Amino acid sequence: MENGATYFKTDAVQSFLRFAQHPFKFSAFTFWKLPAAWLAGVRLVSVSEEQCVAQVPYRWLSQNPFRSTYFACLAMAGELSTGLPAMMYARSATRNVSMLVTGMQATFVKKATGTTYFTCTDIPAMKAAITKALQENEPTSITMRSEGRNKEGIVIASFDITWSFKARSA
Repeated sequence: MENGATYFKTDAVQSFLRFAQHPFKFSAFTFWKLPAAWLAGVRLVSVSEEQCVAQVPYRWLSQNPFRSTYFACLAMAGELSTGLPAMMYARSATRNVSMLVTGMQATFVKKATGTTYFTCTDIPAMKAAITKALQENEPTSITMRSEGRNKEGIVIASFDITWSFKARSA
């Protein structure tokens, strides 16, 4: 594509945002495609082209023996907050784009004893990485940060999740 050409279908991005924000449709999607996350209580709070917020509660299905949220449940919410926007742009691209998690680094700061909210604000940089993959026909990677906070705003954990994007042949 030439300079100035867009690599994403705007109507497809808006359609994906409406789908993700529809409580029943997105819950059904997580039930079928991410059943472990659905059972653990991982839910989408909000998504836009600027940020994505997912939550995971502390409850029986997400607990560990130390009376806090199991780290894998925290990781599921952290990954959802980075992966949902990635999926939005990959599905809205003018060509097929494959996406894959290739790495993860986690830091745990405080015990998660209530609902933890994971926020990712690296979405514009991720969109740029997908654009680069489409422009150069080469795989590209980006590490996106998702920070988990409790309802008081105290940092519980952070995840740096590396996504790889590759434009498929036409």
